[in-house]
Amino acid sequence: MPPRRVVTGRSQEPRRRFAEELRLLRRQRGESLRQLGQALGWDASLFGKMENGQTIGGPEVAEALDQHYGTAGLLLTLWELAAGDPTQFKERYRRYMTLEQEAASLWHYAVANLPGVFQAEGYARALLAAGGLDGEELTRQVEARMGRREVLMGDDAPPFRTILSEAVLRTPLGDTNEWRKQLENLVSMRERKNVVIQVLPQTAGLHALTNTDTMFLRGADGRTVAWVETGYSGELVQETASVERLQHAYDAVRDLALSPADSQKFIIQTLEEVPCDPST
Repeated sequence: MPPRRVVTGRSQEPRRRFAEELRLLRRQRGESLRQLGQALGWDASLFGKMENGQTIGGPEVAEALDQHYGTAGLLLTLWELAAGDPTQFKERYRRYMTLEQEAASLWHYAVANLPGVFQAEGYARALLAAGGLDGEELTRQVEARMGRREVLMGDDAPPFRTILSEAVLRTPLGDTNEWRKQLENLVSMRERKNVVIQVLPQTAGLHALTNTDTMFLRGADGRTVAWVETGYSGELVQETASVERLQHAYDAVRDLALSPADSQKFIIQTLEEVPCDPST
């Protein structure tokens, strides 16, 4: 672990202090932004923006950086201070998970990754590992994600509609067998009566939800809230006018997507294009 440094004279404004610490740690390690990005599996531009104070990223990025630099939670603490409220993100996410379990129906749009409720174990493990998790924590998070799939199971499971950007299906796992299992799982999920899957082709172009993962959760009382993720943070949207704007955007995206039947054909074709692993 790097020795503690005297911080006298350093910025005490949380966001700026976080950026300064990131920049200093990287330079002490003698890494370029590109090398850091390659080591942790994120785009180097993200770390550049974090060091310039343009963004603070998400807690999972801070945790991965703590592990990378051996700073024993220092960066996550600074991230929490920069975020304004140390428990704000975690409380919002816990609230979202509760609403997901209680939802009467769910609608979702995926930008780059399959929703957690669709993820096979190999896919979830690869995705979480790319985010910097390993060891016991990785195993724990994979098990937790597998448990989320129960939301769509059972006779009283809520209706679930998802629109998958074509990019989701064009980003395979490095392990061909695991990618095949994931696509097979996706095909089988589509066969459930409460699940509707549509694919948004790349030819649809830019739209109102570009780069914005969105989940709508409708409660038994008819009230709808939304969970919006932009890659490095999440926000629970509850204000009625804001939710309605997101719903209008979602409706427009749905109009651009392939029909459920054509989407199923698209997924099956993608599965058929996966090369066979000669070692199996």
